[in-house]
Amino acid sequence: MIHQKPDWQKAAEIVRDAGGQIVGRTRLQKVAFLLELAGFGEGFPFEYRHYGPYSEALADSIRAASVFDLVDEREQTASWGGMYSIYSATPEAGLRRDDGRARFAEAAASIDSIELELAATAAFLAAVERSDDPWGETARRKPEKVEGGRLDRAKDAYRRLLSLPTSKPLPRIV
Repeated sequence: MIHQKPDWQKAAEIVRDAGGQIVGRTRLQKVAFLLELAGFGEGFPFEYRHYGPYSEALADSIRAASVFDLVDEREQTASWGGMYSIYSATPEAGLRRDDGRARFAEAAASIDSIELELAATAAFLAAVERSDDPWGETARRKPEKVEGGRLDRAKDAYRRLLSLPTSKPLPRIV
């Protein structure tokens, strides 16, 4: 009999493998999506939402991981007045892996949150929606976020992710 881990454990392991902490719900979603795309994922389904790739199952699972004490979620007030979460893996989440998945997760989690959102959106548009111009489409969907060189920095960040060994090749959109 094959024993499959519960989704809340899988969600906690994403945080654990990303260096033990992920700041922001959006960042968690994008790191998890890019892990899926790179063949390191946990099987969470994603769809397109306002902030790019989003998984309701992951959102539910990270809340459950907090209930099971695998993740500590602290809410903070952002400078603009909204709330954001800081997810920290607890010792109960287990030891961080030392492999390609962990290196990829940590690299993705270290990217600026808006640039990560742009890169994950472009990758989603290429891989799922089969866009011929994923960066252009990203710019059209998120005009307020691509200003100030962010789109170019998102492309650079994505190129860094492309350079990492993965189980499955990321879309070559840069």
